[in-house]
Amino acid sequence: MQIILKRPLAFFDLESTGLTIGLDRIIEISVLKLFPDNSREMFTRKVNPEMPIPELITNLTGISDADVKDAPTFAQLGQELLEFLDNCDFAGYNSNKFDVPMLVDEFLRTGFNFDIANRKLIDVQNIFHKMEQRTLSAAYKFYCEKDLINAHSAEADIIATFEILEAQLERYTGKIEKDVDSLHKFTNMFNTVDLAGRMVYNEKGEEIINFGKHKGKTVVSVFSSEPSYYDWLMKGDFPRQTKAVMKSIWDRYQVSKLQEKFGSK
Repeated sequence: MQIILKRPLAFFDLESTGLTIGLDRIIEISVLKLFPDNSREMFTRKVNPEMPIPELITNLTGISDADVKDAPTFAQLGQELLEFLDNCDFAGYNSNKFDVPMLVDEFLRTGFNFDIANRKLIDVQNIFHKMEQRTLSAAYKFYCEKDLINAHSAEADIIATFEILEAQLERYTGKIEKDVDSLHKFTNMFNTVDLAGRMVYNEKGEEIINFGKHKGKTVVSVFSSEPSYYDWLMKGDFPRQTKAVMKSIWDRYQVSKLQEKFGSK
């Protein structure tokens, strides 16, 4: 069953030195770009992370330091990737929690202006978890009746993810709409403010802290009671996109304080 597209949909998967966004680096990226006419284009690159690849990651992905020593860094690859992803919505497996935040952080780290605000995000894992509760390999077996060969190879994983989504749309005909807007809404299970989910919106549309000692409090109330919290977060090992969102809230808060001060005179 063909996905209804208004613009290209980029299925992508990342392999990285670890799972800590803001500290770890991408070592491989693979993108399957699906066009509205159902034609496809593949983009796969090894990336030099400019840091050692842990042995655990090498054992998991098969990618070693030797494999990436002559590969471009993300800074060198960024412009080509930016152009390839231009005007694309995104899809992946667990992509809303990891791949999208990691990709955005790498673009920000290397100085590229990458706008995520107007992209639709489809997380195939969330469809699977809502409907069946399984892993990627099990999803591939369940939906496509195939064994996933070369799991943890970015290209194999992302091709499998694309095939799973097609099979999901076929299986759940009448239950899931197959246009990108509907899939974006269906697969975004949490009303997050930042990509990493450190902040979420409450029912009033207020930004709420979603971790640590202030979990459940509004960001603005924490700024008011503990202004040093902002400095702590901005100096911490948080994703760059989280910091950028926090800064925008902080700036808005400062403007509101000035308006209150001068408006009262």
